[in-house]
Amino acid sequence: MGSKTRVVFMGTPDFAVPSLEALARACEVTLVLTRPDAVRGRGRALVPSPVKARALELGLPVREAARVTPEVMDELRSAAPEVICVAAYGCILPDEVLALAPGGCVNVHASLLPRWRGAAPIQRSILAGDAETGVSIMRIGHGVDTGAYCAQASTPIGEKDAGALTAELARMGAELLVETLPSVLDGTAAWVEQDEALVTHAAKIDKAELLLDPADGARVNALRVQASGDTAPARCVVAGRGARVCAARTGERDVAPGSVAVERGRVWLGCADGALEVLRVKPEGKREMEAAAWASGLRGDGLAWERA
Repeated sequence: MGSKTRVVFMGTPDFAVPSLEALARACEVTLVLTRPDAVRGRGRALVPSPVKARALELGLPVREAARVTPEVMDELRSAAPEVICVAAYGCILPDEVLALAPGGCVNVHASLLPRWRGAAPIQRSILAGDAETGVSIMRIGHGVDTGAYCAQASTPIGEKDAGALTAELARMGAELLVETLPSVLDGTAAWVEQDEALVTHAAKIDKAELLLDPADGARVNALRVQASGDTAPARCVVAGRGARVCAARTGERDVAPGSVAVERGRVWLGCADGALEVLRVKPEGKREMEAAAWASGLRGDGLAWERA
């Protein structure tokens, strides 16, 4: 693909940055559309989206928009794209946008469609215990992630946490997007309609879903830790104090549900059918630490843990 392909890119979070970078190398990115700066952190400062920050570094024209207004539509027309590429932009696109470019609107979606349509495909694939997930290059239509796809790539999930899996899928999606665009543009892409019988929905993660619970199995709690992140952490209360569990695994130790076992710098939380071994933890008001450092502060018999 030559550098003359004119592309408008729409994206917002870290997941979208590798796609932007790949398009900037392979095409002429005539406009980047991203969500407006958001208030983040304790300082309540306005922070640009990762896509905006990277686009400015690359010297690309950027427009912030929470929705496509008539003014934004005028800018999109002026950018004269041959194709519009989207990766986690975060807005529903009106028909005018979908019909603007000859190559249409193609989206990088972080799942093997039709499994996990929706807002949180990466976390949902982990929570469900899926063996693998991947990325799909799909057409944007009227429904949420309902369009046909023309390319997919997969990867095993294993013990990858949500952060690592997101970064890997972002790279895979970027490579697949640039690899696929020539066939999208020349009409040779083979589009596959999604099988509605196989659809699963990846609803946004509610914080309560990732709270650890001694009434649940060790595997269920381990998957919660694996799927957790800053916006929805895996939390519990241990010995009366709140803590975020940052890394854990199912343990071979036999511990009663709701009990805590501490031995030689290792910590196990008793679950309904076994134990969860805590590997890294962030106690409330403290820095993240290894379990061994945390274990030295857990003293006394009859230690207990509960849902936060």
